[in-house]
Amino acid sequence: MTKNQKVEYVINELEKLYPETPIPLDHSDSYTLLIAVLLSAQCTDIRVNKTTPKLFSKANNPFKMIMLTIDEIREIIKPCGLSPTKSKAIFNLSNLLIEKHNGKVPESFELLEELPGVGHKTASVVMSQAFGHPAFPVDTHIHRLMYRWGLSNGKNVKQTEKDAKKLFPTKLWNKLHLQIIFYGREYSPARGSKRKTDYITNKIGIKNDKYLSKKR
Repeated sequence: MTKNQKVEYVINELEKLYPETPIPLDHSDSYTLLIAVLLSAQCTDIRVNKTTPKLFSKANNPFKMIMLTIDEIREIIKPCGLSPTKSKAIFNLSNLLIEKHNGKVPESFELLEELPGVGHKTASVVMSQAFGHPAFPVDTHIHRLMYRWGLSNGKNVKQTEKDAKKLFPTKLWNKLHLQIIFYGREYSPARGSKRKTDYITNKIGIKNDKYLSKKR
């Protein structure tokens, strides 16, 4: 199967499995999405969604957020891990949004990546899910599956994103990156035995992948 055939197969199968792609992180606007994505670093979406209601009940915009102390923010977001770093980033980016952007989340990759704690992946999620701009945020699931499916070399997430954008039609990026994440969680996790049900990887996966070479 050629790469183009693999791409067509992946697109068709994921559309059958996930015709609807609800955004995994609960939010009400671009600011609360930004904060939720920041909190999701090395943390599950489920845990983030259990934590943010308390935070957003106290501060759901940058003006209210800076009324809290960093310690108060940290205490609330502790369940998400890395709370000392994340609390400072949330407080500082909220200040910066007020000072430079009138309290609004900028609709720009460049400006988003200037915010404390906001890297390219976080900016890509906000640009795609909050503003609808074509982006292909690469998380661990996408990075893993692009390698397993022989669509990227697994070198790093930057290369994986480049390969994904080259292979998949731009108009599908925003939906497809969520579909791949959903498939990775349900059928092809990093650990655990789901090889019998991971039918996409079984059909198009690379032969030298340790995941496929294990006895079924």
